Amino acid sequence: MSAVTAVPAAANAAALAHYAARLAFETDVSDVAADLAAGEPGIVVVDSRSLESWRQGHIQGAVHLPTAEIAARAAEVVPAHVTVVTYCWGPGCNGATRAALEFARLGYPVKEMLGGFEYWAREGLPVETASGAARRPVDPLTAPVTGAACAC
Repeated sequence: MSAVTAVPAAANAAALAHYAARLAFETDVSDVAADLAAGEPGIVVVDSRSLESWRQGHIQGAVHLPTAEIAARAAEVVPAHVTVVTYCWGPGCNGATRAALEFARLGYPVKEMLGGFEYWAREGLPVETASGAARRPVDPLTAPVTGAACAC
């Protein structure tokens, strides 16, 4: 028996609802990078990690707002009308999910960035560090090394 089809795929209507909902809750590093590069005014990227983590490296243009401070400080650093994109370390961390929940509690439209800071850096996107801006070489397991988009 097939391990894949032992549980049948969802009915089409359920699949449509599920995948549309995922896209309403999540975005990825490529889409966030494209919006930041284009100067898209409709989003604010929020790094929810600790100050030590922020100083180690963060997405250029992101706002530093640790999860524990969101309820108290969100209104002073994030306009109410924008979509908030949260990120934390990476896929092994649920910090971005916790931050997204806090923003949702405050009434902000919010999405979680899949892959977090780890995949941002691994895809060779610009990172701000204490030493200034930097880019790591692209990890060929996460993105095309040619500089071309994955076009997915």
